Amino acid sequence: MAKAIIHRSIKIVTLAPGESIATHCEQDDIALLPDQQNWWVHFVGENGASETYDAPFESYEKALWTAKAAAEFNASL
Repeated sequence: MAKAIIHRSIKIVTLAPGESIATHCEQDDIALLPDQQNWWVHFVGENGASETYDAPFESYEKALWTAKAAAEFNASL
């Protein structure tokens, strides 16, 4: 089940395996999406398009820390 937190006015959504970004996220959200062994950080844009880093993170904690850092950067713009 997806869960969300707000950090610096940015919604960070943690998805469970099989859940989709399109179903649970909106523009300007950050999605944390697991695969078999790693966590991907997706930045949701217009019309549900998303961008991600070139490589996944080895733990949920590292992915969440990265998402929070990105939210802080966006809040400072």
